[in-house]
Amino acid sequence: MTISAEAIRAAHAAMQGQVIRTPTISAPGIEKTTGIRASLKLENLQHTSSFKARGAFNRMQALSDDEKSRGVITMSAGNHAQAVAYHAQRMGIPAVIVMPAQTPFAKVNRTRAWGAEVVLEGRNLNECEATVEAIIAERGLTLVHPYNDIHVANGQGSVGLEMLEDCPDLDTIIVPVGGGGLMAGVATIARDINPDIRLIGVEASLWPSMTEMIADAPSSSGGETLAEGIAVKHPGVLTRPVVESLVDEILLVDEDMIERAVCLLVEQQRIIAEGAGAAGIAALLQHEEKFRGQHCGVVICGGNIDPRLLAGIMTRTMARDGRLVRIRIDISDEPGMLAGIADAIGSCKGNIVEIFHQRLFHDVPAKLAKIDAVVETRGGDHVDEILGALRDKGFSVSVLAGTESNS
Repeated sequence: MTISAEAIRAAHAAMQGQVIRTPTISAPGIEKTTGIRASLKLENLQHTSSFKARGAFNRMQALSDDEKSRGVITMSAGNHAQAVAYHAQRMGIPAVIVMPAQTPFAKVNRTRAWGAEVVLEGRNLNECEATVEAIIAERGLTLVHPYNDIHVANGQGSVGLEMLEDCPDLDTIIVPVGGGGLMAGVATIARDINPDIRLIGVEASLWPSMTEMIADAPSSSGGETLAEGIAVKHPGVLTRPVVESLVDEILLVDEDMIERAVCLLVEQQRIIAEGAGAAGIAALLQHEEKFRGQHCGVVICGGNIDPRLLAGIMTRTMARDGRLVRIRIDISDEPGMLAGIADAIGSCKGNIVEIFHQRLFHDVPAKLAKIDAVVETRGGDHVDEILGALRDKGFSVSVLAGTESNS
């Protein structure tokens, strides 16, 4: 069996009623920001919030009765783990998921909630493999690999089939690349439907594993990335030749662009995406010149992002855009000073989020104090208006590092 258009169509037919046929929607907010017409394939709306549900189902529905009775096993720190656990529960198949020992509790608990046996072992997925091999030898389980599997890649290819059914006029399809299963599957079916379509992969700059693998270059991958879902050290040997032969280009995106893309999807489209899920949007932002004048289909491959991380990203983006500013005000330590500050900021319709009255930890005279205030604004011009109002009242004020104004 190979990764083929015929097999992808068969997988798509088999998964009807088993996975969600997610919508492909227009994205006017993204177009307004980038100038590029984009249609988004929302795989974050799957039951387990990721495209992984497709490949996991296709692999597991191909198991023999004996293999189903003995059970399946995989190693994953997130999306694939939940996909395998979800389908195993629905199909009555015992499932063991080996996860790195430091996997966040939320991901471990969600995987267990689908009925899987979770084994926490090792520091990363590479170390998990040894545990998986030992359990397979002991219990005779069948491995459902996250990406280096023909059935999995064919299942993932159904994403591309649905995109081109929904938007047959696409000029380009943009796909996040980790192990390569999604890219290989989408590329195979897209080339079959439209041989002239442009196919673009996206990797995090810190993890250019498929790029380096195709170039036979030494691996430089490593580091903390927001797009951990595509941070794969060793891409699939089965997916590499397909990606190499069918994909036009793999683009690298920087961390700040991934962060900006996550925020842009929330603010402009009300879509929650994890870092890997937003990688295609990051490519539009960072490599805008490559997509001008094209209708681009972008796979939003997953939405499993920690709420605290998402809140932090939104706050950081607001600070970078000048919509959240931290200012320092020198005052006399006497009654009425705070009221004067609040009045000046309020008169400009600024919103004080936090305020700190500092007497002890700055080198100031005993009768003086410093006020650090975090203020929500409409942007750089509004910040300048607030600073002007404070100075008009006689306050000495400055913007602290990490926030912006236009002055």
